[in-house]
Amino acid sequence: MNKSTRYRGRVTTWKDDRGYGFITPNGGGSEVFVHISALKNRSRRLAENETVEYQIRTDAQGRRQAFRVRTADDSTEKSKGGNRATPIVFAGLFIALVAGLVAAGKLPSFMFAIYSGMSTLAFITYALDKSAARRDASRTPEKNLHLLALAGGWPGALVARHLLRHKSKKQPFVQMFWVTVVINSIALVWSMTSQGQHFLQSVTTSFG
Repeated sequence: MNKSTRYRGRVTTWKDDRGYGFITPNGGGSEVFVHISALKNRSRRLAENETVEYQIRTDAQGRRQAFRVRTADDSTEKSKGGNRATPIVFAGLFIALVAGLVAAGKLPSFMFAIYSGMSTLAFITYALDKSAARRDASRTPEKNLHLLALAGGWPGALVARHLLRHKSKKQPFVQMFWVTVVINSIALVWSMTSQGQHFLQSVTTSFG
């Protein structure tokens, strides 16, 4: 088997919590084992039905496994560099908006502390979860990640998803993430209504 030969195939099985799966070669043939450590771009995660290029080698037991795996969009990563900054800009603008609303007296000061604090916590949690995935260690439940986003940590989670390339391709998770963003944003808008202002004032008084 020529190790320098590059093959094309599709990820037909992927266990993101364990960091491994199987590739089915284009044109058919036996599945090839692939581990997350085989990716040339270590900041990426694989997903089912993703097209990849790879080379093949055998392990100590003679089993075929993929290495030097490259995803279809790795070759265009540089051209998308500007787009990669968009989530960071969006999150930064949102935090700046909250700070502006606090400065204008539309929101109590603790709201800025909540968003910045929860965002920091969310980023750290995503980073720890990605590290755990690479080590096949205990993972953070997805519902906990969503609760962090819902509680105001979604700007930090958004930055983490794109900088760390973590939880950015699993569609059910991505969809639920944006649901939490919408719900949190609606709650923020409500907090500026008369009812919301009254509620926040009562909270401020309780903790003051």
